[in-house]
Amino acid sequence: MYNLISRSVIVLLFSVCSFLGFSQRPENNRSDSSRSNNNQNAANTAPKSYKEVITSKAISTKGFFLVHKVADKYFFEIPDSLIGREILVVNRLSKTQVGMGYGGDQIGQKVIRFDKGPKFKLFLRTISYAVYAKDSTSSMFSAVNNSNVQPIAAAFDIKAFSKDSAGSVIDITDFINSDNEVLNYGSSAKSDLKIGALQPDKSFINSVKSYPINIEINTEKTFGRIPSAPGGAGGGGRGMGGSGASGNITLELNSSLVLLPKIPMQARHFDARVGYFTVGYTDFDANPQGVKSISLAKRWRVEPKEADIEKYKKGELVDAKKPIVFYIDPATPKKWIPYLIQGVNDWQVAFESAGFKNAIFGKRAPTKQEDSTWSLEDARNSAIVYKPSDIANASGPSISDPRSGEIMESHINWYHNVMELIRNWYMIQAGPNDSRARQMVFPDELMGELIRFVSSHEVGHTLGLRHNFGSSSSVPVELLRNKAWVEANGHTPSIMDYARFNYVAQPEDNISPNGIFARIGDYDKWAIDWGYRVFTEYKSPEAEKSHLNEWTIKKLKNHRLWWGDGETNLDDPRSQTEDLTDDAVKASNYGIKNLQRIIPQLGAWTKEENEGYENLGDIYRQVSGQFSRYMGHVSRNISGIYKTPRVVEDPGPVYEYEPKAKQVDAVDFLNKQLFNTPNWLINQDIAAKTGINPITVIGGIQDATLNRLMSANTLSKLIEAETSIGNNAYKITDLFSDLKKGIWSELSSQKAISVYRRNLQKSYVAILNNLLNPPNTNGPRAVGGFGPPPVNTDISDIKSVVRAHLVLLKRDVNVAAASIADPMSKYHLQDVANRIAKILDPKD
Repeated sequence: MYNLISRSVIVLLFSVCSFLGFSQRPENNRSDSSRSNNNQNAANTAPKSYKEVITSKAISTKGFFLVHKVADKYFFEIPDSLIGREILVVNRLSKTQVGMGYGGDQIGQKVIRFDKGPKFKLFLRTISYAVYAKDSTSSMFSAVNNSNVQPIAAAFDIKAFSKDSAGSVIDITDFINSDNEVLNYGSSAKSDLKIGALQPDKSFINSVKSYPINIEINTEKTFGRIPSAPGGAGGGGRGMGGSGASGNITLELNSSLVLLPKIPMQARHFDARVGYFTVGYTDFDANPQGVKSISLAKRWRVEPKEADIEKYKKGELVDAKKPIVFYIDPATPKKWIPYLIQGVNDWQVAFESAGFKNAIFGKRAPTKQEDSTWSLEDARNSAIVYKPSDIANASGPSISDPRSGEIMESHINWYHNVMELIRNWYMIQAGPNDSRARQMVFPDELMGELIRFVSSHEVGHTLGLRHNFGSSSSVPVELLRNKAWVEANGHTPSIMDYARFNYVAQPEDNISPNGIFARIGDYDKWAIDWGYRVFTEYKSPEAEKSHLNEWTIKKLKNHRLWWGDGETNLDDPRSQTEDLTDDAVKASNYGIKNLQRIIPQLGAWTKEENEGYENLGDIYRQVSGQFSRYMGHVSRNISGIYKTPRVVEDPGPVYEYEPKAKQVDAVDFLNKQLFNTPNWLINQDIAAKTGINPITVIGGIQDATLNRLMSANTLSKLIEAETSIGNNAYKITDLFSDLKKGIWSELSSQKAISVYRRNLQKSYVAILNNLLNPPNTNGPRAVGGFGPPPVNTDISDIKSVVRAHLVLLKRDVNVAAASIADPMSKYHLQDVANRIAKILDPKD
């Protein structure tokens, strides 16, 4: 069986113009030139002797290409053995202007190769792996080949041949200095950032250095700046570029040319039951009557040493042939370095599940005195990069071989202000249980542990792992209050979940931080085992697929190993961000109890000498934001559809509807905790000191929740469930009936209606109006194209149910308005009745 991404296949498919080049011997080229003296063009481009080009004054560095500097010119000496070899180009910012990103940011990535051409030329081609056919004898191979010629991005005259006639020398200077998409920003990125034309007189090459598997090109380039149109959106996102700004942009850029392996790592096909990032292509051979999209999991090349293979097969732990090393950026504040290193080393236990010890570790980057050759931009060095930014975030990108998914290196971005983000999370979710979190400036030890947690999560991404938003749903809620259990097992089986901290734990549970923090869990160990275990008996990804499938089916009988894709699957309430446990209602009730404990203490917790009340306002917003998350967690259960990926060998449903009882409980929770005004959020002292209006805060959360519950998408899924499972479904009529009982309870009780409830009821009517009379039925699917497709309410039961509901509501409102004693309540109900009448019978 063919290796799906074998080197021979790649060359056959993509080197469509290289055969002429390989048949072109350097000696023959020189002979052809001497016989063509009458051809002036050929004479002008004919290679010179090596010593004429690479003079005695040349400064040369040896790597996979020889790099020569002669005066202000740079030359590549490319061996014939590397003609046609794929090279990964990664472009990063080294130094930037304010507002143009941060040092270490990746700005581009391409695969290139050099091919020989006619008339003493070398061509640089950009390579795409979007389509594929592996059988070189088939007509399909030829068809794919003919429609996938790789574009020539640059052409170079061969200035000389190597001393041994086994290589070619080209002048790379002008190409490096030019504005091209191989070594600079792509056109779309330049447009977004308002970057104009290159200014050559203000741009120059700092250095070109060659290493065993990479070449590092460092330049300083100046571009014009395209002013934003008056009144338009400028700056290209995150404020970059500056609205209406003019002048120049000067950046220091680093381009890494990384030689890809001659024989790609054996790939592993992506499995929808284990969450890995992927690379992919369209295979024209895999499906005999169509095409098939192939996805390969992104992984590092972690293998046993040849001498240890037999030990590995026996199940003994062995050292990795080449461990994964993350260096800590020298710019990182020293006190945080040990915690970042520990965040990397935490993954060692997961690699032990795959049979490797010491497979990954963090290291302090060497100083210039210790190693003058070490560079953060060197593509051989993966790193955690510190960025002095007010962005409250961190990210874990990686670059990989598109032929196999092999991760080549990674630069984790650690923005300084992520400390504010994790401080806020921990204060709000863990403050009632950890006294250290009841202040604006955390002790270094606590902040260090929080940095370690973030580091570990981002390292997981660089190992290929996607978020597992469903992991925490495998844990019964009461276990998070069981001190012994949660301290031993953690509150979620995956650090790749967005299950930050254990907000279910109550102060009386006496749970230590070990039961509050996330850690490398059961799922993480399983995912690394699945991705990194080496099966030496299988020589292709197709050959191992059956074994992997059987193994996965067996392992997933343990539900703690489940992967919930909450990024592309938005219908499954088990896969949500920031949530905990298998019961959103119970977990959120516990969470709200802790928030209620926090509100009276906010003044003391946020006080800083000689400061105003900005802290108080910020943390109050964090509390209300956490409360809003709880409402979102519960409301996602309404019309929820479970999705559990399976293969045909694993019987059972892939899609299941949320049980009716859980949806009834969810609406009851929302009626009690949100639609019945959450008075505990109303604190007049906080309002007086911060200017935050609780009417706006509570109304915003209520409106967001109502819009989610009564969206056409939610209602259409309720109708779909009813058609599938009948009386076992929670119906659209059930939802409207239950909401009416909670939101309009004053109609039967004759109690005065508060301003919070009056606003809520008006919002309710406005949402029903939008359902019955959509403002724009032909609008876009969603901002950026995300979200569910629009629902055509004209051909569903939605409008019928809404109209009937409004008719009944109007009747009850009129009855209540005639007898309610409170004047403001009466005026409100009269107004609501009038609004409903106009909705039901709109006039031109």
